[in-house]
This record gives sequence, C-alpha cells and structure tokens, in this order.
Amino acid sequence: MNFEVLDPGLAEYAPAMHSALDPVLDAHLNPSLLQNVELDPEGVALEALPVQESVHIMEGVYSELHSVVAEVGVPVSVSHFDLHEEMLWVGSHGGHATSFFGPALERYSSFQVNGSDDIRQIQSLENGILFLTKNNLKYMARGGLIIFDYLLDESEDMHSLLLTDSSTLLVGGLQNHILEIDLNTVQETQKYAVETPGVTIMRQTNRFFFCGHTSGRVSLRDLRTFKVEHEFDAFSGSLSDFDVHGNLLATCGFSSRLTGLACDRFLKVYDLRMMRAITPLQVHVDPAFLRFIPTYTSRLAIISQSGQCQFCEPTGLANPADIFHVNPVGPLLMTFDVSASKQALAFGDSEGCVHLWTDSPEPSFNPYSRETEFALPCLVDSLPPLDWSQDLLPLSLIPVPLTTDTLLSDWPAANSAPAPRRAPPVDAEILRTMKKVGFIGYAPNPRTRLRNQIPYRLKESDSEFDSFSQVTESPIGREEEPHRHMVSKKYRKVTIKYSKLGLEDFDFKHYNKTLFAGLEPHIPNAYCNCMIQVLYFLEPVRCLIQNHLCQKEFCLACELGFLFHMLDLSRGDPCQGSNFLRAFRTIPEASALGLILADSDEASGKGNLARLIQRWNRFILTQLHQDLQELEVPQAYRGAGGSSFCSSGDSVIGQLFSCEMENCSLCRCGSETVRASSTLLFTLSYPEDKTGKNCDFAQVLKRSICLEQNTQAWCDNCEKYQPTIQTRNICHLPDILVINCEVNSLKEADFWRMQAEVAFKIAIKKHGGEISKNKEFALADWKELGSPEGMLMCPSIEELKNVWLPFSIQMKMTKNKGLDVCNWTDGDEMQWGPARAEEEHGVYVYDLMATVVHILDSRTGGSLVAHIKVGETYHQRKEGVTHQQWYLFNDFLIEPIDKHEAVQFDMNWKVPAILYYIKRNLNSKYNLNIKNPIEASVLLAEASLARKQRKTHTTFIPLMLNEMPQVGDLVGLDAEFVTLNEEEAELRSDGTKSTIKPSQMSVARITCVRGQGPNEGVPFIDDYISTQEQVVDYLTQYSGIKPGDLDAKISSKHLTTLKSTYLKLRFLIDIGVKFVGHGLQKDFRVINLMVPKDQVLDTVYLFHMPRKRMISLRFLAWYFLDAAVFSSVLAL
Repeated sequence: MNFEVLDPGLAEYAPAMHSALDPVLDAHLNPSLLQNVELDPEGVALEALPVQESVHIMEGVYSELHSVVAEVGVPVSVSHFDLHEEMLWVGSHGGHATSFFGPALERYSSFQVNGSDDIRQIQSLENGILFLTKNNLKYMARGGLIIFDYLLDESEDMHSLLLTDSSTLLVGGLQNHILEIDLNTVQETQKYAVETPGVTIMRQTNRFFFCGHTSGRVSLRDLRTFKVEHEFDAFSGSLSDFDVHGNLLATCGFSSRLTGLACDRFLKVYDLRMMRAITPLQVHVDPAFLRFIPTYTSRLAIISQSGQCQFCEPTGLANPADIFHVNPVGPLLMTFDVSASKQALAFGDSEGCVHLWTDSPEPSFNPYSRETEFALPCLVDSLPPLDWSQDLLPLSLIPVPLTTDTLLSDWPAANSAPAPRRAPPVDAEILRTMKKVGFIGYAPNPRTRLRNQIPYRLKESDSEFDSFSQVTESPIGREEEPHRHMVSKKYRKVTIKYSKLGLEDFDFKHYNKTLFAGLEPHIPNAYCNCMIQVLYFLEPVRCLIQNHLCQKEFCLACELGFLFHMLDLSRGDPCQGSNFLRAFRTIPEASALGLILADSDEASGKGNLARLIQRWNRFILTQLHQDLQELEVPQAYRGAGGSSFCSSGDSVIGQLFSCEMENCSLCRCGSETVRASSTLLFTLSYPEDKTGKNCDFAQVLKRSICLEQNTQAWCDNCEKYQPTIQTRNICHLPDILVINCEVNSLKEADFWRMQAEVAFKIAIKKHGGEISKNKEFALADWKELGSPEGMLMCPSIEELKNVWLPFSIQMKMTKNKGLDVCNWTDGDEMQWGPARAEEEHGVYVYDLMATVVHILDSRTGGSLVAHIKVGETYHQRKEGVTHQQWYLFNDFLIEPIDKHEAVQFDMNWKVPAILYYIKRNLNSKYNLNIKNPIEASVLLAEASLARKQRKTHTTFIPLMLNEMPQVGDLVGLDAEFVTLNEEEAELRSDGTKSTIKPSQMSVARITCVRGQGPNEGVPFIDDYISTQEQVVDYLTQYSGIKPGDLDAKISSKHLTTLKSTYLKLRFLIDIGVKFVGHGLQKDFRVINLMVPKDQVLDTVYLFHMPRKRMISLRFLAWYFLDAAVFSSVLAL
C-alpha cells in the first residue's frame, strides 16, 4: 500500500524504527498488554497473549481468537499467512521478522532481516520466505538462515513483489520500471518500463497482471508481453488497496479535496468482462485495506485504520449491521491479511501487536498444509527400556558381549528335537469365495496380508479363537459367511445376484413367501426402504396419501402415493421406489440435512445408519405435512429441519402425528412465558442412571415428552439473557406416537442393556422362578409355572431375554395439563376391560405397531430392518383372512416372526432406532376409502416444456373426448431409455463376469399408439421426458435420443415431465387397457409401474419357446412384417 498518504500520526513512531534492539518500552504502549509477557534482551515478547477463555467463537462469524506481541512498541509493517505451513509471518518497521505457529500463535522463529529499513512485503515459498525492503530482496529459511541476499540499486524504492511462477518474481516500486528476477539464478532477467511510475500493489489472475499506482490508477497488463491492455482511473488522489476475484475488481483509495487528500468512502468496482465500472459501493468505514473472502459468496472485507471492519457484497448494499471492531493496542491498524482457507484474518497495529480473528474455534490457515519442522529436543544417549511382558520382544536388542563359552540357549541334542511349523489354515475369505474347476480351486486374493507373509501364532493364542472365526473345511455350509454367525441369517443385509438376464432369473420367492411386496435395495439412497414399509402399513396414511395429487413436479406425497399403489397391486413381487427416491434427491432440505448418500458411502456403510434413518423419519413427516398443507394453505411452514411447525391440523399428516403442547419458560425473576407449538415426533431423553435400578420405558417416555431443562433464554422483564427453566406441557396427544430412540453411543446402549437385564430378573420372579447363573430352566419347569385355570401361559426364557419395550402403553391427560404414562399389559386389559380407555376421558392406550432396527455388521457396514405388525385389512386384501401378524421387512426379504422378537434388542448387533405406537381403534376415526385422483383430462393435449418445439412437425395426435379408451382396448407401448450410471462388474479368477451393480437407467421417451378406431396405428402419446440428472450414455444407436433432446432450452421435441407422462400411463392401467409391446417387463420396471399380468401382451413371451433364447424385435419385424427396424438409427 501507499504509506505516503497514511495518517500523519505515524510520524511519532519514526524514532522507533531504528531502535529495535533497544529494550526501552514505548510510552504509548498499553501496560495491560505486558502482563505475563517475558521479554528477551532484545525486547521481543516470548509468549503469546491469548484472549480470555470466556470468548466464544461462533461458527461462520469472525471473532478474535488470539492477540500476540510481535515486537514491543515497533509498528507492524506487513503480515502474511504462510501458503505451505500453518504459520503467520509478521514484519516490523524495524526490519525484524517474526513467525507464529498455528491458531494459538506460538512463537516459531524471530530474526532480523534488515538493520535500517522496514519490511514492505513477505512472500512464502516452498523452501523459504522472501522479504522485500526498500532496496533489498532477501530469501531466508523459516528458521532464519539466509539462502540468498539480493541487493538492488540504492536509488530503488521498492514496495511490492509478485510471484508469477515458482521461479520468477516481479518487483515494483516508486521508480518507472518493474524488475523480473529469476529465483534459480538470482539474476535480473528483464526490466519492464512503466508509463505511470509508482507501482505499490501487484495482483495476478489467469488473464492479466494488475498494477496499482500511487496516482490512483490501476493498469491491466498482458501476461506474456507486459503491455498495457486497459487502465482504470479509480481515484483522483491515490490508491490505497485493491483486490481481484473472478470478474470483479474492487479498489479503495483517496480523492483530492480542497484541503488535500481525503479517504473516499465509495469503493470503485469494475466488471472485467465488460471492462467498465459498475455501481460504486458505499461503505460506512474509511477503507484502507480490502480483500475478497469468497467462502459462500464473493464477500468483501473492508478495513479502516481505526480498526473497523465491514463485510458486504461487491454488487449489493453495505449494511451497518455487518461492522465489527478490532481492538488494536495502538491507535492505528497498519496491515491486514487473509489466510488461503479464508478461515483466519490477521491484523497488525502500530504498537507491534498482531490480532488473529477466525470463524471457527480450530481454524486452519491452508486447505492442505504440510507438517512443520520443529527443533529437536536434546537427545540423551541411553538404551531404550525393554518390556518383558511382550511375547514378540526380540532378544537381540539386549547387548551381549562376545564369548566362546556355551550359551544357555544351546540345548543338548538329546533334549531337543526339530519340530516343523504347522501350516497355517487357509483364510476363511478364500474358502468362502473359492470356485472349483475340476480339482483346482480359484479365489480372489483377499489382500489381508503382504506377499509371502505368514502369521506367527503361539499355542496359547490358538485356543482363543472363537466360533465366529472357524470355517469348516467341508464345502457344505461355505456359503455361510463365518463372521456373521452372531447376526441371524434373516437379519443380514440381502443383495441381488445378477446374471446375464439381469433380474429375470433371480428367485425373489426364496426370500418372500408372503403376498406382501418387498423393496429392492440396489437404488441409491434405498436405506429408507424399511421406513417406507412402516408408512405403508399405517392404514390411514396409506389411504390419505393415495388420495393426494397435485401439480408439483417433485412432490414426495404424490410419489409416495404412486409407490403405495404399486405395493397394493403386487402379489409378492418386489417393487422399487426409484421415482420416489428421484424426487427425494431433488429436495434441497434433504441434501442440507445430509440425507443423500454417495454411492461409495452407501456401499461401504460409512454413514451412521441409525442417525440417518432418524433424521429421515423427521424429514419425511415434515415434508409430507408441507406437501399436503400447500393444497389448502399456500403460506404454510416450509422448514424441513425442525420438529415444530405451524397449523399442523391443516394437513392429514398433522392430524395423525401432531402433538400440541405448551412450552413454558420460567425466569428466576418469576416471569413466565408460554408459547404454543406442536411436534410430529419425540426423541427419547435418558436419565443419568448408573446404579442399575429399574426404570420403566413409560417413565423414560414421560421424561422425554414432558421435557424439563435449564437453559439461557431472553427475559423481557430482566431485559437480558437469564437462566430459565423450560418445561413442556401436553395439550393434545397424537393418534400416532413416533419416537426416535437416539441410541447413538455406548452410554445409551448400556442403558438399554441394563434395563433389559433388570426387566428379565423381574419377569422371572413374577412367574415364580429364581435366577440361576449355572443352569437354564427346562421347558417342563416353565409349563408348571402357568395356571391351569385359564390364566396366560408363561413365556419361555428366550422370550424374556433382551426385552424392555412394552407392547402397549397407557397415557392419561390430567386436569393441570400433566401427563401420566404407564406400561399396559394384556393382564391389565383382562382386569379393567378393553373399553376402559374409551370410557374415561383423557385416557388412551397405544399399541406398538412397528420398530425400526439398526443391524450392526462389520462385514457389510450394517443395514436397517423393520418389525411391523400388519393389520387385518391388509391380510383381507392380500390373503382373504382376517388376523394380525408381526413380520420382518428386510428389503425384499419378508418373513413372519413371533411378536416377542419385535421387542428383543441384543445391543451387540440389534439396536433400536425408531418406534411407532398407534391408538387403539385408530382406523375407525378416519375415512379409509381411496378415490383415484387421476382423471381422464391427463390424456388431453398439453403444452411442451421445450422452447423451440417445431409446431409444423408433430409426431402424435392427442386423444379426443370421444376416443377415450375403454376396458380391454389395445394400446401399443414403446419406451426408450438413457443411462445415468454405468454398470459395475468384476472379472473373477475363473474368467466369469459378475455384475456387482446394474446400470441405472432413466426413461427418456414414451410412445403410445391407438389399437382400434378410425385412427388405428396413430400415436396419441409421444413424450420426451425432461431430466435434470447427468446422462452418461444416450444409447443413440438403440433409442434415437440425441444430446439436447431432453434439454428444455434447446430441444425441438415434445418435452414433458416424468410425472405428467406417468399419470397418463397410470390412467390407462386403472381404466383396464391392454398394452402390446416388446420387452414391456423391463419398460414398466424402469418407468416404475406395476401392471397386472392380464393387461400385458408381450411379444417377447408370445414367441418364446421353452429353454430357448428370447427373440429380438428386429427379427420379429423382419420375419412377420418384412420391415427393417433400427436401420435409420444405425445409419446415424
């Protein structure tokens, strides 16, 4: 910067410039800064002065972290963040350089650079630091050793330097030329003439060199020839500072007034694309320094010499609220710099102090810093200690003198015999994956150890192998993975094994012998399959969601309704939620909450699935509430991250899940504030119980619902933040009680385990048994405990293990807005009667309907499953029987289970995540009729999304009202697809190819043709589907789709949304038409439609002979129609 136009008050520090070695302190220095500061004989502070520990650094907001004295009483002339290490460099007016390590500003090195001149600029390189003084350029190591010292002409007055590449340096100053110096040879290689003398600031982008002159002008020069390409006359007086980011150039400086130079409060901003000035930015401080801080936006930091700092956008308006104040020890700020990571700001003042401001408690100066070398401690020549408890300790470490005597370890031949080392067992992973070709086995290398490396095991450790690590040598049972024996087979993560035919020959019936539909897991973000099943088996949710339909393209409620419709139609075949998950990925709130996993994280199980599904549970309820609420109240609450919302009763989700409550805040002054709110779910809050006493689940649930906590809150009466007691009173209980278990650490897991053990002991004593550690109860003993007079049979001992969760709970609202919660058992129902909850006002009984469980499995990264109590209506529709049954839903694996298994949680591998309780007789309170919301108007003509559609060339004629299809009408269907993700496959050691993950397809074009009537054979639908996802392969040779056909900006096709075309096909399916086509099974699968088999006429199967391959469409067209298909496409 130009020091000639700074505040004249700097003149009083001139004597201190030549007295850096004088220990006498400056009279202007604040004595409070020197508390606990040790000074060396040269007067340099040896310890940093940290800010008081009460200072709290808020994430994203810059606050002062540390202050440190660089050189007492000598103004700081320049500061610079090291670009390679976590260090801050400071230069003084006395020519002294000091470096500080890390955000704690620990002193690293301190040395004299020049004895008379001030340091004007610092530049960090990989091997050292460049220091520029008036007529000297010095390159020094970070410890202070001189690498080279380059003296310039005495007439030079240098102010700035610029590193153009790793070995070329530009140096400019008040003279009329700029020097180019080669750092390898330390020679001047070029001297560029400057038309306007006084280059005090230099910057560089990928297009220009920028030179700031003392006259207030900024010149843009060519990178190769250094010729002036453009100039901006920024200020009439002088230039103070400027910075460049992207296409914007921002400057600050001084303007000429009648009385001299005055600081201009207007920042001049220039657009480098148009090479012209844009609207000046008026700020509220006197700008002396400015820097772009492009973290989330292109923010500008404007600093005044008095210590005021303001953040603002270069193309917006400055807000006085964005000003914060740096508290310098001296009257002026002399220097300012920003770290490469934009997380730290450094200020140097006129009293020799440096202030570090950061936006996080533990900032880093660089995105990727290398380790810093520190001075080695004094090494004492001593032998290292030997730990005799280590079995593998090499005895060769013990120094033994040379001797010719017989050693103790030399056993006589009579007492010793050679024993060969037994061959180690074959790795379990090799045996599991081995494939035999003849008598030779092939298996991929598991990479568990280095080449030719054999583990050395002692005899003592051989007996420590547990049953989980043993693998039978027999081929029988090798398909069972040995490390998963702890996890029951039905709970393990299921995968689809693909063949040449894809999924057509995969036996899903082996995993699901019921008529309920599973969900396929290979789609990205399919971890939520278990929660989709839970929502589907809530009868009011299933019916009310399917009655919803709106015009929003990506509506989760609509897509969930379509998926529920597929689950209704399926007769045991698995479905996939590809369209639902496609809409889910477009929701910004889902991405902000971290609910969208990358493919690598999902495959390796890096994410915490328990926390993830609980956040997803909160998100989906809030999002469904918002989608359903928008139909009636457009101004509804739009937040998806919190659990509270406004007017929850406006949507059916709010009516089902909303719990209305009052939040009371009581200040210690006695004032009380009551605020009404509502929530869709509750999170369990566990007590600090370390004694192992009995604590019912009902007590923990009451503590979590009626939460009481102490926190700091604003009190209007005290007019400041005060400690307050916040309590939550329930006004109305929900029909469906949703609970997030929050078992995210060992502390919560130990609490569940401890309470299950206590409940197990109480249950055994209740049934007349005694606890025994050495024997198990026989079945006959348990039968004797039951009463022959009609009482309930006692459960088995296995059913009582790991059980703490009750099947039913009773909740009662008291008159003073209190809540009583207790466990409700079948015995209570026999005693009080099933209608007690309806007879007494404010008493409700909730039955457990579903539990979502996190399965811990180190081999697969874990998975999520659900236990769901399927009601009578579902069994009536699917199987024609009326009963209730608990089922395990593990993606496409569905298996009936005993009800006790739903509440048994072995915390070693089965951890509860989400609980769903529903009121008794819930279905009777709601209208469960499903009215198809899709009308015939969806088939009528609609506008295209494409802006350049050719109106003269139409490829279809929409249906008229008198052409609406009827039951049994024929409709020809064909669909074309594009590839979003390529197939992932591996080549096995025996030469066979194994598909790990199939390619992800997306529908790109759907065509429907009339099968009867006067316009028979004429298409009535020919929609190109607009997509926002990245397409990997357009498959042009098969589909005819070209790049740009699916882009609304440049496409000339009839472009629609996937939802619009999906509704047309759904209407045709619901009306009962029959689809004719080739390979329709794959088409409907990618479109994500479930079509009854009696409505499909597929030529693939019509002309298929048993045990023969499928016949292609090209052959059928050639044989029957004498037509050549795909010929026009292949000619492209």
